Amino acid sequence: MAGPTHKEPRWYAVYTRSKGEKAAFKSLQQEGIHAYLPLMKKVRLYNRKRKEVELPLITCYVFVKISKEEYVKVLQCSNVVNFVRFSSEMIPIPDAEIDLMKRILGEGWEVELKDCDFSLGDLVEISAGNLTGTQGYIVGNPEDRQVLVNLKHIGMGLQITVDRNLLIKAQK
Repeated sequence: MAGPTHKEPRWYAVYTRSKGEKAAFKSLQQEGIHAYLPLMKKVRLYNRKRKEVELPLITCYVFVKISKEEYVKVLQCSNVVNFVRFSSEMIPIPDAEIDLMKRILGEGWEVELKDCDFSLGDLVEISAGNLTGTQGYIVGNPEDRQVLVNLKHIGMGLQITVDRNLLIKAQK
């Protein structure tokens, strides 16, 4: 199980201890590693109090942009368990997928679809805003306004709610 073989920095996902994403992120930053922890804001109820908290978008994952020389340094950081591997290979994550996560989390859309003329499974493209050009699939009932954006190299999808007026059918 070798590390990266390239000299220029690339994005990789690392596993963290359970509920240790923020601590791992802090540890990586203290070591000078370029790291990204995608956080989403959620409202939690505590004894009749509403509190907004930031939770990891993907539990037990932190993303690092490293070169070959920083591989061991990442593994030595506290709360880091290992690199995410597929078939024992470290797969670099394209900058575009990390940028897409940042844009989706920064946008914070929660709007309604109107007069939906899309069908389940239709490939759609977002035509305005920070997510312009992003493609995804209509998932579930089209009336639910849910679009699944696939992050292929991470092996996960982000399901977001998008204004129907911002969607156009994309070419397959």
